[in-house]
Amino acid sequence: MKIPATTDEARRIQEQLRDRVIRRDALGTVRRVAGVDVGFEEQGKLTRAAVAVLSYPQLDLLEYAIAKRPTPFPYVPGLLSFRELPAVLDALDQLKVLPDLLLCDGQGTAHPRRFGLACHLGVLTDLPSIGVAKSRLIGTFEPVGPEKGDYSWLRAGEEILGAVLRTRKGVQPVFLSVGHRISLPTALRYVLGCTTKYRLPETTRQAHRLASLEKD
Repeated sequence: MKIPATTDEARRIQEQLRDRVIRRDALGTVRRVAGVDVGFEEQGKLTRAAVAVLSYPQLDLLEYAIAKRPTPFPYVPGLLSFRELPAVLDALDQLKVLPDLLLCDGQGTAHPRRFGLACHLGVLTDLPSIGVAKSRLIGTFEPVGPEKGDYSWLRAGEEILGAVLRTRKGVQPVFLSVGHRISLPTALRYVLGCTTKYRLPETTRQAHRLASLEKD
């Protein structure tokens, strides 16, 4: 993965790579889903990435990997993939079997240049991927219904960027968007399929738990 020297170069790389994103279903049978979590140690100087692989649809933990490396890029909103993905790629390299689908804690096409972390990771690995973010980066949306599975489209003008999905009654929705090799309706189905009684998908929760345990 190329690490840019400047933020302008980073934006140019995103603009160059975004045409490689496949926004239609190009995935086979999904039996293994993976979540990715990234944290930082030593005041941000060290990046720690955890990948948790779960069976689907059972959502049992099958395998995990943790990788650490010096943080290669500063914190800049909209450019987080350059900061986080090198360690994520190291963790993926440790897996015995690659997952069929990645659920990333971050944006996909719901991004100023339509190339968030989930898109970047999907294009680099050629794995189907979805961005599932806890907060909105861009776009507007209509109010979401109160029940699990209710959603509204996240838009920029007439363009649909993603979906705002209620994963549990009484909690704030999540913001999901296409990463790579998957359509938005299919992404909605898999995010719901990976979510049990919590706000976040089990993929994200397991990866976060493992990353936190490793830090301790």
